[in-house]
Amino acid sequence: MSTIEFSTQFDRLRRTLFSFALNLTKDEESARDLVQETAYKAFKYWHRYEPQTNLRAWLMTIMRNSFINEYRKRKRRQTLNDSTNNDFLIDSGQQTVMNQGESGLMSEEILRVIEQLEDWVRIPFLMHFRGFKYEEIAEELEVPLGTIKSRIFFARQKLQAQMRGMYSAKQIEDILG
Repeated sequence: MSTIEFSTQFDRLRRTLFSFALNLTKDEESARDLVQETAYKAFKYWHRYEPQTNLRAWLMTIMRNSFINEYRKRKRRQTLNDSTNNDFLIDSGQQTVMNQGESGLMSEEILRVIEQLEDWVRIPFLMHFRGFKYEEIAEELEVPLGTIKSRIFFARQKLQAQMRGMYSAKQIEDILG
């Protein structure tokens, strides 16, 4: 097949190729670019086309592969298009410091509520709060493990009940994380 014959057959398939490209890209401008890329590769490698085979399928394969390769390339790049002027630095490392005054006051109030608990629930709760494991608390206080778990549970229940009376659910959630 000569270059002229190949060119003529390509021109007959141009609309079909554009439709396929539009289906892949969902954008007319990108579809035109994809058809142009396909034409470039087809004419560059036209000597590899076997004349007795389906030209339409060969061209669509080139187009599909070109589309997939470009998609993968864009995915790897993941560039950020910054359209702002350069008055500000993106991710300059500055941190915003939260005002801890309100949460500090609430923490003091929570500690006061904890101090009002009875010793049998306060002591295991404070030990657990300070990082001791249930087993360590049970061993230290010489109390069965299940009893320690129950006492810590009861302490939490009492604290939650008293806190609900003092603060809204949102405030409690913010404090306790």
